[in-house]
Amino acid sequence: MSLLTQISNIFSKKQPKQLVGIALQRKSLNLCIIPLSDKVISNEIESTEEAIFKRRDIESSDFTSVMERLKRRYDLTYKCHLVLNSLQAHIVQVEKPKVPKSEVIAALKWQIKDLVPISPENMVLDYFDGPLLAGGMEKINVVCSPISELKEMVSVLNTGTARVASITIEEFAFANLLPTQNDASLLVCQQPNEEIVLLIVKQGKLYFNRRLRGFSQIANKTEDELAMVVIDSLALEIQRSSDYFERQLKQAPIKDIKVLLPIESEGFFARKLAENTHIPVTLLALPEAYKDQREYAAAIGATMYDARISEQTQELMNAS
Repeated sequence: MSLLTQISNIFSKKQPKQLVGIALQRKSLNLCIIPLSDKVISNEIESTEEAIFKRRDIESSDFTSVMERLKRRYDLTYKCHLVLNSLQAHIVQVEKPKVPKSEVIAALKWQIKDLVPISPENMVLDYFDGPLLAGGMEKINVVCSPISELKEMVSVLNTGTARVASITIEEFAFANLLPTQNDASLLVCQQPNEEIVLLIVKQGKLYFNRRLRGFSQIANKTEDELAMVVIDSLALEIQRSSDYFERQLKQAPIKDIKVLLPIESEGFFARKLAENTHIPVTLLALPEAYKDQREYAAAIGATMYDARISEQTQELMNAS
């Protein structure tokens, strides 16, 4: 999903030499710079040049000035993919308004105005369809963000030979890391000091998403604390999510769970979670070249936006 394409595509730029992923977190900014190879970026990223990964702590959400410094430091000539954090982008699920398609965006601004802390006048939004609920009720998931804040960031990044190609959220960046497959997978994903998100992805589409509170500091937990408290709580949330997916969305059971937690006890966590859920649990694999950069997973996943668009386009062509 690309949010704010009407802003990010204002300027026409030369072909970039780099793919850049910038993941904005609540207290930091994660940057990955991936040199373009002659292949489409995919789960098998290859390049003869070395990628760059940097993390910068942020005070008072001053992302714009940090972006300016990073841009000067690395003389970026890039195609940039920006990931918003949970304070900058809000997700709500509502009934799809019964208006012509061209009027849906305008109608949604007023439909969700009491559900999010952004005024309709300062709101930019996009939406993605969800599967029909039991009983045929049609719901859509709306993602919105304050346009004033996004304009500032885009104006910094869209200068010189650079351009912003997409603005997205962690949920879609994580989903990009999972190869397209017919069976549904449940993803348990997190970035440093952020909350855990649960995703259910099937055939490359996001069927379910939920942000969990209270898990942001699990990197500081001992294995005993993880086993006795954290994993039990998370297993319960997974069971609730699975039940919703199967009963309300009328979908086949989830086949596996994939974990992406950049903590030292990630392997232990996955093993114990498998014992509690009785579903196969494995670590979510990153592209081979960057398999050890798990704390930059959202930024890496954002750079794979083009590959996902290419896949979806090919699917539409094959179906026509």
